[in-house]
Amino acid sequence: MNGGLKSDLQIEGAKFPSAMAPALHARINRFQLIFLIIGLIALGFTVLGAFVERRQFFFSYLFGCLFWLGLSLGCFLVTMIHELTGGRWGYPTRRFLEAGFMALPLMLLLFIPVFFGLRQLYPWARPEDLASDEILQKLRGYQNSGAYIARAVICLGIWSWMAWSLRRWSLQQDATTDAAPTRKARTLSGPGIVIYGLLGTVAYVDWIMSLEKHWYSTMFAVIVIIGQILVAYAFTVIWLTLLRNEEPISAVVSKSQYHQLGNLMLAFVLFWTYVSFGQLLIIYSGDEPHELSWYLHRIAGDWKWVIAALGLFHFFLPFYLLLFRAVKKHVVPVTILAAILFVVHIIEIYWQVMPAFHQGGLAVSWLDFTAPIGIGGLWLAFFLSRLKAAPLLPQHDPGLQFAFRYGH
Repeated sequence: MNGGLKSDLQIEGAKFPSAMAPALHARINRFQLIFLIIGLIALGFTVLGAFVERRQFFFSYLFGCLFWLGLSLGCFLVTMIHELTGGRWGYPTRRFLEAGFMALPLMLLLFIPVFFGLRQLYPWARPEDLASDEILQKLRGYQNSGAYIARAVICLGIWSWMAWSLRRWSLQQDATTDAAPTRKARTLSGPGIVIYGLLGTVAYVDWIMSLEKHWYSTMFAVIVIIGQILVAYAFTVIWLTLLRNEEPISAVVSKSQYHQLGNLMLAFVLFWTYVSFGQLLIIYSGDEPHELSWYLHRIAGDWKWVIAALGLFHFFLPFYLLLFRAVKKHVVPVTILAAILFVVHIIEIYWQVMPAFHQGGLAVSWLDFTAPIGIGGLWLAFFLSRLKAAPLLPQHDPGLQFAFRYGH
């Protein structure tokens, strides 16, 4: 690498601009405004729903928050994975991942309305349930409104600080050929993955598992985290396809990146299925009513169709097709599979949350659409604002020269 190079990146004699093309910048501005308007309109309808169907509002809002927050956290985890492992797949997608996890402070703000609906959401927060349930009374020292809010703020605050640090060092690396910023990112990423696993376990026990009175599973948070990583990979494939013809990404993206990302999606499809089925098998074998109740709520009535969709589109179809190298090396089929996995992950979060409210069977509300669309509109607008704030390809990363020395 040229030691005197400051504003441009050079790989095998090719020079890449450090600023986004004006035409692409203008298109991103246009879509950012569209997403912002859609988000504000949808959230406006959602707020009206809070006065009409108060309990439905909080369940729908929690569902929307958990999906988009999970996408940000998935981008955060995948970035740390790439910092530790390297690989050609990570450099053209790095800025998408960074823009995704930089939305964590926004999600902290958007999560605040959930704090006002704890009595609507959680049995441990309702005095009538607490008074009649001995187990909830024993857990009151841990499961209470103050502790819930404190743990949520601490978890989201720590994740936001770690994400901000990774982004700051990435931008610092753009301005220098000294590898010190990248070394700092790698140093944080190792313990960062462990810290996220610990905090994620705490958070998802609070946010999802405690929606049911007595249900618990030591593997539930693992299933949630694996799903976040999978949806982050799917998200990066979609954006890589959308911008694959734009400079400087067009100069480095090839079938190799799609093949690697397809392999990673296949790996986490298998991992998610293995852990999910393992949890089901252990609970079914144990035959304990307080454990089985969680699944009984989620197969009642029309929820069976949701289970069938998850089985088909979250495992069987992507598993079968991603086994073929030809599928993974072609843009259209692997992007379609990524889009399917992205959409079906929304359904998975819905299936995890909503049966606690609709225990008799599936009942879809209009708020189930306006809440995630509203939150998603703001998330995407913020995502695009961070995406255009940095070069599309990392500059001066010490692994970049080696990663692209072969395969072109």
